[in-house]
Amino acid sequence: MQETPHATDEDLARIAGIVRSAKIGLLTTTSPEGQLHSRPLAAQDVEFDGDLWFFTQDPSEKVRDIAVHPAVNVAFESGKGYLSVAGTAEVVHDRAKADEYWTPAVEAWFPEGREDPTVALIRVRAESAEYWATDEPGIVSAFKIAKAVVTRTQPDVGENRAVEL
Repeated sequence: MQETPHATDEDLARIAGIVRSAKIGLLTTTSPEGQLHSRPLAAQDVEFDGDLWFFTQDPSEKVRDIAVHPAVNVAFESGKGYLSVAGTAEVVHDRAKADEYWTPAVEAWFPEGREDPTVALIRVRAESAEYWATDEPGIVSAFKIAKAVVTRTQPDVGENRAVEL
C-alpha cells in the first residue's frame, strides 16, 4: 500500500484556494448513536495553516457530536475544485478569537451580537486532505468530459491528490 505524501507548499496553496473560493463547507460529524450528519458552515476567512474555523452555537447538536466523536470531515466545492478535509474538531470558547473572526455575516446568526452566551467556535485541526483542483473554466471541463465520452477515454479535468497535513 502506497504511503500518502506530506503536503507541499503547492498543495497547501491549492487547499487554501478552494476553501477561500468555496466559503461554505459541509461539516460531517458522528452522533452519539453513530449516525453521520453534515451541515453547511461558513469557513472563516483566515490564512489556512492546517486549521479551519467555524462559528457555532453552544449548545447545539454538532457540539454534542464533537464532544463524543471529535473525528470530522469537511467538504468544499468551488470553481477551483473539490476538497475533502479529515481532522479532529474541538469547540473553542475564546472571546478574543471570536472578536478577531467576527463579521457582520456572523452577527446574523447571533441576535445578541458578540455578547451572546451561545457564541463558540469550532476548530478543525486538519490531518489529511484530498483535492481535485482545476484552473480551467467550467466550459472547458465540460468539453473534456464530452470528448472523453465520444473517445471512450477518461477525461483530464484537473489534479487529484491526497496528502497528509
